[in-house]
Amino acid sequence: MKYASYWHDTAAAFAGGAAGPVQGHFDVAVIGGGFTGLGAALQFAKAGAKVVVLEAEQAGSGASGRNGGHLNNGLAHSYLAAKAELGQQRAIALYKALDSSIDTLEALIADEKIACDFRRAGKLKLASKPAHFDAIARNFEAVNREVDPDTALLSAGDLQPEIGSPFFGAMLSRKSAMMHMGRFAAGLAEAAARHGAIIFEKAAVTDRDRVGKDHRLKTARGSLSADQILLATGAYTTSNFGYFRRRIIPVGSFIIATRPLTDAEVASVMPGNRTCVTSMNIGNYFRLSPDKRLIFGGRARFSATSDQRSDAKSAVILKQSLARIFPQLAGVEIDYCWGGLVDLTKDRYPRAGCHDGIWYAMGYSGHGAQLSTHLGMIIADAVLGRADRNPMKDVDWPAVPGHFGKPWFLPFVGAYYRILDRIR
Repeated sequence: MKYASYWHDTAAAFAGGAAGPVQGHFDVAVIGGGFTGLGAALQFAKAGAKVVVLEAEQAGSGASGRNGGHLNNGLAHSYLAAKAELGQQRAIALYKALDSSIDTLEALIADEKIACDFRRAGKLKLASKPAHFDAIARNFEAVNREVDPDTALLSAGDLQPEIGSPFFGAMLSRKSAMMHMGRFAAGLAEAAARHGAIIFEKAAVTDRDRVGKDHRLKTARGSLSADQILLATGAYTTSNFGYFRRRIIPVGSFIIATRPLTDAEVASVMPGNRTCVTSMNIGNYFRLSPDKRLIFGGRARFSATSDQRSDAKSAVILKQSLARIFPQLAGVEIDYCWGGLVDLTKDRYPRAGCHDGIWYAMGYSGHGAQLSTHLGMIIADAVLGRADRNPMKDVDWPAVPGHFGKPWFLPFVGAYYRILDRIR
């Protein structure tokens, strides 16, 4: 078993990073070379702006290359809850932004000729308990009536041609998709560079200040200045951006990938070949890879650490969960195990805008694979003075009480959700 991201291991890395020192003056400096930063950089470059990307590791090495490979439209949690918390107009705007994010990806992939196995697959939100199906049905009725008619409510019987495991029904969101995340990350970086963006890897920002209207950024590879900066670091935000660090909770999400399955095994497990997520608070998500592996993930442990030791502990838990959901795969060989950090906000809604002269987009709370590129492009348009399409513009973003970077409270949160899963 490799302790490496399947997406990274099966894709050619971006090879167009800038050589030499970090120096010069730019219209915009983008901090973070994941989907958000690269999507924004592409938009800036296509508009003729002089843009630079400063990435601490390699392009796509963070959450963009360490997720489950789902591109799910709709909200990460209940639309009914979003209406109650954000108001109907904002909830609809956010829902439609997630819909539009899939369209943006599909068009971008076609325009830039990125070979990343993009496919509209549809998503199943699977009811793990009878009461969960009742909640899914109530949410479906509101979604289908008010914002997304391209959805369906499936009974337990309807699921038999879809998935080889008993669930109590599901909501089908037909617009959802999937792709190979590593190939898309490299292709997006290549597209941004081709249009004129300069991408520096191994260039973590270690210090920053303002001199007049200029932002000054210092990295291990040198320093530069810029008229504007866009922060796109998510769960990997460092302490020199304290305002954002206090508002982002980094949480580990862990994933395993089986060996390639036989056609018979695929037919017994995932005949519908969609993206799937269960309804438990500590649930699981899964899909098939282009080479027919089952990619199976979840918040196996409530931890902000992702290294081989942490990932190995999580792999044991995920293998047990996989065997419970798909007993026909109990004992199947696991070829890959990896983890990554998800950038949660307290209310699990993303945030984007401008604070104290710093533009930002982050806090995707598990839905970043699809929304990040799109939102990065939206914020780039706002910086460029174009129409502001930000669905979360001016939404309050309070700090998490008692949180200054290291989320000491995660084990208690995990215990709480485990209790909820037992009693509900």
